[in-house]
Amino acid sequence: MSKNIISLENIAVSFDGEKVLSDISLDIKDKEFVTFLGPSGCGKTTTLRVIGGFLTPDSGVVKFDGKDITTLPPHKRNVNTVFQRYALFPHLNVYENIAFGLKVKKVPDNKIRSRVREMLELVNLQGFEKRSVDRLSGGQQQRVAIARALINEPKVLLLDEPLGALDLKLRKEMQIELKRMQQRLEITFIYVTHDQEEALTMSDTVVVMKDGNILQVGSPVDIYNEPKNAFVADFIGESNILNGRMVKDLLVEISGVCFECVDTGFGENTPVDVVIRPEDIKLVEPDDAHITGVVKSVTFKGVHYEMQIESYDHTWLVHSTKAAEPDSTVGLTFDPYDIHIMNKMEG
Repeated sequence: MSKNIISLENIAVSFDGEKVLSDISLDIKDKEFVTFLGPSGCGKTTTLRVIGGFLTPDSGVVKFDGKDITTLPPHKRNVNTVFQRYALFPHLNVYENIAFGLKVKKVPDNKIRSRVREMLELVNLQGFEKRSVDRLSGGQQQRVAIARALINEPKVLLLDEPLGALDLKLRKEMQIELKRMQQRLEITFIYVTHDQEEALTMSDTVVVMKDGNILQVGSPVDIYNEPKNAFVADFIGESNILNGRMVKDLLVEISGVCFECVDTGFGENTPVDVVIRPEDIKLVEPDDAHITGVVKSVTFKGVHYEMQIESYDHTWLVHSTKAAEPDSTVGLTFDPYDIHIMNKMEG
């Protein structure tokens, strides 16, 4: 079982009297790819800055390998950071940018040459040593920034939305590349993004944040299939989120109709949020379903059709490989294990 490499204990941060992190605690395991996911302003970059030493929390403790590093400056932590804007030195070529950290440490030239060659191979930039960074594409610049951060052999690499400036195709390619690098190097990557697809694609563990709080920590599969509340369900993929009433264990009322489900422990006649993913809904003949609706829109998405189906109290989002006719009436069915019950969120 992996040990914890970083532990955050009751970390609180405020800016101008406004709380940005609300006493959060989190353990990050060695050699994991961990992603902080959430909307702008949720506290994910602030958390990254606390780990990197760029920001001292108002209260709480940051531990690295079990040692308190809360007040340790960034250059004394075995952590390096890749920023969204890369921060490359424009007057230095690719080789000089990557070698910069080792030259500052006065590492012998022969060792620097060897390490730079390793990094160029890792990021697939062999032959680019003498290229000016101004003549590189955005993706190549990002690779140089990653190589420069990794050449110092940190135990943890922090990445603050590093793919944000890239086009969609290149972002998808770099997602795969980053995961490959992390697995090959066997070090901890801590990644910040507001893009749920990036989080699901690359991560071993996803940390979902909102308003300075951690709402859920888990594997991408667990968070997608078993969201803890409506915010997580809505942020991780598309969802139908409905008001429901837990009649009793294994039975929930949705839109005035009772459905069998697999959830227990909510109590009887308890108001709940119900999540049903669009891909889990099947379209059937109206007479074969308890819920019917009128197809308001049909959009082809490549691998499936996305349909908006208006029922009397809710507009359902449905994904299917077969399209229904616009303005037709259809039935909606789903299995008990496709119904996810959650406590109502406070506030």
